[in-house]
Amino acid sequence: MSIDAYPQEHVGREVRPAPDRYRNVLGKYKIDRSADCISCGKCVEICEYGVHQKPKGYAFTLRPQDHLCIGPECAESESSCINQCPQNALTMRRNPSTESMGDPRWSSDLIVSTWHMAETGHAAPPHLNSRTGDSGGGFDKIRFKFETGKFADPTPVPADEIGQIDLGLDLNRSGDNRPQVHIDSPVYGGGMSFGSVSIHAILAKARAMTAWNSFTCTGEGGYHDRLRPYDDHVITQVATGLFGVREETIQRVRIVEFKYAQGAKPGLGGHLLGDKNTPPVARMREAVAGNALFSPFPFHSVYSVEDHKKHLDWIKEVNPNCLVSVKVSTPTDVDMVAVGSYYAGAHIVHLDGSYGGTGAAPDIAKKNIAMPIEFAIPKVHKFLLAEGIRDKITLIASGGIRTAYDALKAIAMGADGVVVGTVEMVAMGCVRCACCESGRGCPRGIASTDPELMQQMTLEWATQRLINLNNAWREQMIEVLARLGMKSIRELRGRSDVLCCISDEATPGGGATESEPVFAGQVTR
Repeated sequence: MSIDAYPQEHVGREVRPAPDRYRNVLGKYKIDRSADCISCGKCVEICEYGVHQKPKGYAFTLRPQDHLCIGPECAESESSCINQCPQNALTMRRNPSTESMGDPRWSSDLIVSTWHMAETGHAAPPHLNSRTGDSGGGFDKIRFKFETGKFADPTPVPADEIGQIDLGLDLNRSGDNRPQVHIDSPVYGGGMSFGSVSIHAILAKARAMTAWNSFTCTGEGGYHDRLRPYDDHVITQVATGLFGVREETIQRVRIVEFKYAQGAKPGLGGHLLGDKNTPPVARMREAVAGNALFSPFPFHSVYSVEDHKKHLDWIKEVNPNCLVSVKVSTPTDVDMVAVGSYYAGAHIVHLDGSYGGTGAAPDIAKKNIAMPIEFAIPKVHKFLLAEGIRDKITLIASGGIRTAYDALKAIAMGADGVVVGTVEMVAMGCVRCACCESGRGCPRGIASTDPELMQQMTLEWATQRLINLNNAWREQMIEVLARLGMKSIRELRGRSDVLCCISDEATPGGGATESEPVFAGQVTR
């Protein structure tokens, strides 16, 4: 099909409201209104957050918009709707439906705060913890020094300082005379293949990253024709199953990625169940519909750096203008893998840690095999420095990047930028039910190939949610850099001295204490 069949629509970066697509929006708190309510409208007058509504012409007050409630901070004050209700008809409690969502890494607060950013385009309010999860380790235990104890600085950052900060990143540092590729933010979208997620999710990712001058990745499911208008912002992936890999698609893009391993499924390869291999998916993957599809764990043609170089040379010959990225898992010798990739001719080394993957990734692999990305980044960064090649290759990290703060912590540890995936699905309404791989897949139509379920999510709505999320992240990143006195994201790379680790021991006055920098001795740029 010709490119003219799918013309590119201009999608700007403008933040626009993108409310939840379901009537009963889940929030952290729930407001109950008893039968004693007389619909006097007092709560509507008092609440400044829009929780209570009584449209003109209505004789009664509508069901509370629970997701807008900020909780005890308001409810316990004398001027709150609860305390001012003449009938004492209002009560507040934690929303049990929301509390049942998530897990220690993706807490209910992180899910709801991501929804808020996707809806509004700005940071979540303080009653939602939008910076860390509840795992008690990794990124959740690491803070920027200005967030804690004696280093805490609540002073607002002047607007003129914020306006001078640059988040841009150049991806080609090799000096090999191939074109430079610049992105306006140190974040791009991870590989989600057609078959694992819906075409609406894929296109929304592509449109949003085009608007933000960044990239999305096809995953290993082939290059859908509807992505053609966004070729300059798509990374096409060559994985072990070679599904849908053709010279024509390799020639269309500016970045080609070899997926040698995935942090969420190291040693296992990919697996698409037969129920999700619908006729359109099968055509894309050049397979038989209804059959389960497997990607082997290794490329059986690669057993040395020399073999690796042949792969990269093949892509460079087919497309003389593209950059080549190498996606690898995080074994204990990942630093050697990164150096080998540099000498094989890679422009980008993409480290994928063990916390990533959708609900289709098996927990036994995610939690027990690959190295957490927090350990892999400084290990590789330090080794590349020792080899004298750190400034000649771009280091990208993924596998558990949930927030703008996670992304910045990864960069402070030594990465140049990050790749995200799960957070994009959460922005589109994912509730982390882990049904991604089954039958019809996602009940919200995100990780589904079922035509009926896919229609629950329109392309325009999903695109705007991702544009809003990127704007919220950008605002947070700029504010952090301003607080650190930095003018660009490039200054943050390797600055582990701006981080500290929160101890497990509570202080006598309550709370936690901060220790010295997490990676002492590695303060390098």
